[in-house]
Parts: sequence; structure tokens; C-alpha cells
Amino acid sequence: MSTEFQSDQSFNEPETPPVAADTSDSAASALGEETSRQVKQVWEKISALLGDLPEYVSEFFKRYRRPIVTVGLIIAAIIAVKLVLALLGAVNDVPLLAPTFELIGLIYSGWFLYRYLLKASNRQELLEDIAAIRDQVLGKS
Repeated sequence: MSTEFQSDQSFNEPETPPVAADTSDSAASALGEETSRQVKQVWEKISALLGDLPEYVSEFFKRYRRPIVTVGLIIAAIIAVKLVLALLGAVNDVPLLAPTFELIGLIYSGWFLYRYLLKASNRQELLEDIAAIRDQVLGKS
């Protein structure tokens, strides 16, 4: 009876040809070799790019120096304004400091009006001082 059972089992199981196993092994090894070749090619391209990176960066900076500096100055100005506003917000939170600064500003504005804007001769002196400062900053025109 055991022989009949064994013969039934062999009859129900499909036979796989030995050639198919060899082709799957060779296909897997070919696929592995192709993958490793592709990885090596990608690695060579990446290493070549990283090797030339300082050259690319310096050429980019030479070509676009003015726009880069302009964008950098704009970003620095935005950061500076945010910091000043945060500092003023912190100063305004101190109880008696804000009214004291307002009083100092009003006193200075009153002195400036009295010193430079009431008389024509003082206004002329102010315009001469402004022209002298402008010439120092911008150069003689």
C-alpha cells in the first residue's frame, strides 16, 4: 500500500525540468551583475560630480555675484528689521521705559524745532550741514 501511495504522489506532482532551475540561477546572476554595473556607473557619475563641485560653485559665484550679494543684503535687512522690532517690543514691555523714551523724543523734537527751524539763518545752517554730509558720503558732485 505504501508503494501505491508513493506512486500516486509522484503522479500528482509536476516535474520541473532541470534546465529551468539553471536558467533562473543564470538570470538571477545576470540581473545581479547588471545591477552592480549600474550602481558602479551611478557611483562614478556622483564621484565625478562631487570632485568637480568646488569648480562648479566658484564658477556659479563668479557668474552671479551681484544677484547673490543683493539677495544676501535683502535677507540681512529683513533679519535686522525683525530683530529691531523684537527689541522694541521687549523695551515696550518694561513698565516705565516706553513713556520715558517718548518724553525724551518729544524734548529732542522741540529742541530741533527751536534750534534749526524757527529762524531763516538757522534753516540755512541746517541745509549747509546736510549738503556737507551729502558731499562726504557721495563725494563732490
